[in-house]
This record gives sequence, structure tokens and C-alpha cells, in this order.
Amino acid sequence: MVIGALLDLGLPLDGLRAALGSLAIDYGGVSADRVLRAGVSASKFRVHAEEAVAAKAGHGHGHEHSHGPDHGHGHHHHDHGHDHDHHGHNHDHGQGGVAHQQGPHGHHSLDEIAGYVRRSALSGAGQARAMHMFERLAQAEAAIHAMPVDQVHLHEVGAVDSIIDIVGAVHGLEWAGADSILSSPLNVGSGTVQCAHGTFPVPAPATARLLKGVPIYAGAVAMELVTPTGALIVTEYASGFQPLPPMKVEAVGYGAGTRDVPGHPNVLRMWLGESAADAVAERVIRIECEIDDMNPQLFGPLMDRLSETGALDVFYSPVQMKKNRPGTLVTILAPPDRREALVGLLFVETTTIGVRYDEMLRDTLDREIRAIETPLGSIRFKVAGRNGQVLNAAPEFDDCARIATEKGRPIKDVQAIAMKAWLETSRP
Repeated sequence: MVIGALLDLGLPLDGLRAALGSLAIDYGGVSADRVLRAGVSASKFRVHAEEAVAAKAGHGHGHEHSHGPDHGHGHHHHDHGHDHDHHGHNHDHGQGGVAHQQGPHGHHSLDEIAGYVRRSALSGAGQARAMHMFERLAQAEAAIHAMPVDQVHLHEVGAVDSIIDIVGAVHGLEWAGADSILSSPLNVGSGTVQCAHGTFPVPAPATARLLKGVPIYAGAVAMELVTPTGALIVTEYASGFQPLPPMKVEAVGYGAGTRDVPGHPNVLRMWLGESAADAVAERVIRIECEIDDMNPQLFGPLMDRLSETGALDVFYSPVQMKKNRPGTLVTILAPPDRREALVGLLFVETTTIGVRYDEMLRDTLDREIRAIETPLGSIRFKVAGRNGQVLNAAPEFDDCARIATEKGRPIKDVQAIAMKAWLETSRP
């Protein structure tokens, strides 16, 4: 599905064939055609591995094997003289699990795969990336089966179609030239999946391990929507997981999964476009609680502790609470990954018995600290701007207060002298 979406965006199929052919591995060939998935037209990438095996065995026929490796809403930034954004969206698919069953595919060891990759037409960085992905898959299987990596039977890693999927995805994303790749949270599906070792709940064990640290959720469709190979590709390339970022859309590509599920477009969608540099949004979390039964002296140290624990901002607001009691609303803004630590601190350091939180986006100016020489001495300024243009500058209050004490001057006079020095220094 990743390769199909890239082909739909313009990845040349002949170039992909050449890159895969350089592996010097017998995989039968690849093709792509247009299909409908719940009424959505998409590119279906197919690997004809079984046909090659059947022909080699002397059979007069074979059947095609194809599958889609992934789920995600990915968006990628790449540079061909300017920034771009791709956003992919997938609802996937059928094949996969901890291991593909033994069969005509044949499996290859990590050493064999390393030889294929070294012979490939991928760049040096692409070869290193591909091998890192194969090693991650092998390590996931080894951890699940509690055995050394070199003793793992590499069903998922060594199958020919998985090798094609991974190397093809690396080639396609090299072609895209992405500076940055983002993904939405991943819908892993629901229900169960049949693997080589039995029936497992979705996501399969290898998939679950590869998705460690990634935001996921279970949708209503009772099928496997993220396989180990798909999880591998998304987690290898995505630098973050969030909604579609601000962008100017240039193209949209759809990669089809094997199944056609009524009412559910089993496709991966990638958006290609130019990033909106003037609308850069940062995801933050807001944590709040009201307190009406705590010693007011504790609020000062609490603010310090919250800031030390990673809060971006902390502020208190007076509120009127139940039974007409005056209270304090504690509001914290922080990076999402600091939520657990900050909530834990609130429970330990305050009398609250519950907190609430939600995520939001915020826009901020670029900020830096500059030291400016003034007639009263050096004073630091907080300078804020965007796209190289300074939009705001203010002297640090602590510096102004210190100099005011040293010189016996009112703080407001020191601030005025500092601003005059800033204007004279920054004037063209």
C-alpha cells in the first residue's frame, strides 16, 4: 500500500523495477494497476513471487500474491528547492501477523538479505536504512520468541514479498526526497489474525512490539489494519504522529490493500504538498484542576516544581467552587509526553483528587536571547520573530531589576534606557 500510494503520486514503475532488479533475487516481477476500494480509485502494487516459484518448480501455472504492508496517515516534507508535505492515510489489510506461513515464497536469512541489499541500486544511506529495518523486524521476532536473533526463523523478514516491500518503500521514499515524514495515529483494526503460531488478537505480537511508543487506536472494522511490515515502515520514517499539518496540497496518492471491504476504503492516502511555513503549529496538552482546600503558601513551590518537570507554562486563576467556596484553577501547558509526570506531581504535591486534560495546537514565534550593551551595562533581551523578521523584543526583567539596584535607579528608567539601546542597535 505504501508503494502503491507512491506510484499514484508519480513514482516511475520502471525505475522501481530497476531498483528491485538490482537485488539479484528471483521474485518473478512486480506490476501495478487501478482498482476500486469502496468506490475509491487506487493503485494496487502486486508482487508476483509465487509465479516465479511455480515456474521454477515446473508448474504450468501459478497465482499472484500481493499485499499491502501498512497503515498510517503519513505526511512528508521534502525539498526540491522548496519544502513539501506528504500526508498518507491508510486503512489496511489482510496478510501478515507474527509470521507468514511456510510455502512457496521461501525465506532468507539476515546475512542473505544483507547481500541482496549491498548489490542493490539504493544509495548508501538507503542500504543502511533498509538493513536497519530488517534488523528491527528480526529483533522483534526474537524478543517475542525469547531466542537469539540468529536463531529466529525469519518468516516475516525473509519472505520474498516482504523484501520487495521494504526495499521498494525505501526506494520510493528516496525518490520522494522527504525532509520530514509525519503520520496520523494508527488504526490497528480489531478482531483476531491467524499467524504461524496460532490465532492472536489484533495487533499481532510483532506489530504491537514495533508500534511501541506510537499512538494507536482500534477501529470498528474487524480485520488487521497494520501488519509488522507496515508498522516497520511507518515507525522507521515518521518523525511524529499528529493530524494533517498546515500545507498547500500538490497531489494525493492512494495505495490499495488486497481486500475490498464494503463501506471501508481499504487504501492508504498520501498527501504531497508545500508546507505552510507561516502557520507552524505545535501540539501541546492542557492539564487543569481546581483546588479549594490547600494552604496558599504551597502554590509558589508547586509552580516551580511543575516548571522543573517540563511544563511550558503554569498559571493560576481565581474561581468560585461548589458550596460557594473560593478556589484556585491550576492550568498547565506542556508537551504531550510530559502529561503522566505532571499529573503525578499534582497528585503528590496538592490536595486535588482529579485532573482533566486535552490536546490542542498552538502557534509560537521563534525566540532567542540577545545581550545588548546599554549605558548602564549589558542587558539580555528576549527577541521573538518569524521568517527572519523581528516582531517583538523586551529586556529581561531580572536584569533590569539587578541593574536598578546596583545603580540606584527606578526599574522603569532602566527599562526605558534598555529599549532605547535596543532601538539604536537594531535600527538599519
